Amino acid sequence: MVSFVRLSVAASALALVAGPAFAGEGGAFGWMKGDWYLTLGATGMVAPSFEGSKKYMFSAQPIISLGKAGGETRFSSRNDNISLALIDSGGVRAGLNGKIIFGRDADDELQGLHDVRWGGEVGGFFEFYPTDWMRARAEVRHGIRAHSGVVADIAVDAFHDVTPTIRVSGGPRVSFATADYFDAYYGVSAQEALASGITAYDPGSGVKSAGIGGAITWKATDNVTASLFTEYSRLMGPAADSTIVKERGSRDQLTIGVSTSYRFDFNL
Repeated sequence: MVSFVRLSVAASALALVAGPAFAGEGGAFGWMKGDWYLTLGATGMVAPSFEGSKKYMFSAQPIISLGKAGGETRFSSRNDNISLALIDSGGVRAGLNGKIIFGRDADDELQGLHDVRWGGEVGGFFEFYPTDWMRARAEVRHGIRAHSGVVADIAVDAFHDVTPTIRVSGGPRVSFATADYFDAYYGVSAQEALASGITAYDPGSGVKSAGIGGAITWKATDNVTASLFTEYSRLMGPAADSTIVKERGSRDQLTIGVSTSYRFDFNL
C-alpha cells in the first residue's frame, strides 16, 4: 500500500508538470513533434564489487538518454540515469528517468546474507543552470523488484571548455534513501546474523552518501563523445552504520572509469 501511494504521488506530480506542456502544443501528439535526440553508449569502470564493499572489480553499464533537442548544448554527466525530457527550455529540463539495477549475490564477504535481485528504479528528474557554467540536477526514483524504497540523488557540476572539443567538469554529490532501500542493501536479519557472522542491523531512512566527482570529456565529433571520470563518495547515515560496512566493508567508495556515447538526431 505504501509503495502504491508513493508511485501515485510521483505520477500525479509528473502529470502536473507535464500537463501544461502537452496542453500547450495540441496534446501529446503535438508535443511529440519536433527535433529529438537519442544518446546510446557504454561505461566501463573499476568500482567496489558492491555498494559498501572494500574490494574492487571491473564492471560496465549502459548510457541511454532520450529527449527533445533544445536550442542550446546541454551538459551531461555519467551520473545521469536513463532520461526522457518532457520539458526542455534550454535552461530548465525535467521529465521521466530510470535506472537499471543489477543483482547482488551473497558471495565471499556476504556469505549468509540474502541476495538482492536485479531490477530497476523509475521516477523523475529536474535540472537547471544557475549560470552558464554550472548545472544542478535532482533525481527521485522508486525501486522495482530489487528494492521497494525511494532514492534521491542531487548533483551540482561546474564545467569549463578548455578547448572547443575538451571539457573539464566536477562537483559535489549527495544521495538519500528510505528504510526499504537500506534494508535491501545494508540490513542484516537475526537469521542472517547467525548464518553470516555479521551483527544484526535494522536500518532507518536518511542520508546515504556524500562525495565529489569529476570528468574530462572529449567531443570527438558532433555525435561522438568520450570521457575519463572519477568519483569518490563517503557512506553516511544508515549506510555507514550498517554492520556490513563496519565489519566487512568500507565507508570510502572510489570509482574510476571511461565512457563513450553516440548521439542520434531525428525528427518526428
